[in-house]
Amino acid sequence: MAEASISVDQDQFSCPVCLDLLKDPVAIHCGHSFCMVCINGCWDQEDQRGVYSCPQCRETFTLRPVLRRNNMMAKMLEKVKKTELQAAPPAHCYAGPGDVECDFCTGRKRKALKSCLVCLASYCEAHLKPHYQSPAFKKHKLVEAST
Repeated sequence: MAEASISVDQDQFSCPVCLDLLKDPVAIHCGHSFCMVCINGCWDQEDQRGVYSCPQCRETFTLRPVLRRNNMMAKMLEKVKKTELQAAPPAHCYAGPGDVECDFCTGRKRKALKSCLVCLASYCEAHLKPHYQSPAFKKHKLVEAST
């Protein structure tokens, strides 16, 4: 049987908390997906209140939902990662000597394009997106990244 090809944006497979590709993906009751570690970290902070919420849509749950690995999502992510490795960014996208590193990249750090004077952090192209898309960051001052 021929394998179907579906074009997807890798942002669809990004965790809303860490902004990286989902690791050990789980979907919660409202339908949003997170890395197992990220959602547990968020909910660990809410343990004292006893009310848990989705970090994305803020739907609340009075009992902490039991999380199970989303196997279908994990399989899709494996394919996305293989595609990403084949279409890896050129070496000039990664930070080298004298470059400002992105404060949010894990593993090999990418070159930061902008720094936020409010957050006091530097961002690569991928991690800079929330500053352009979210109204919460509208008043933040972005400047060219420099050492």
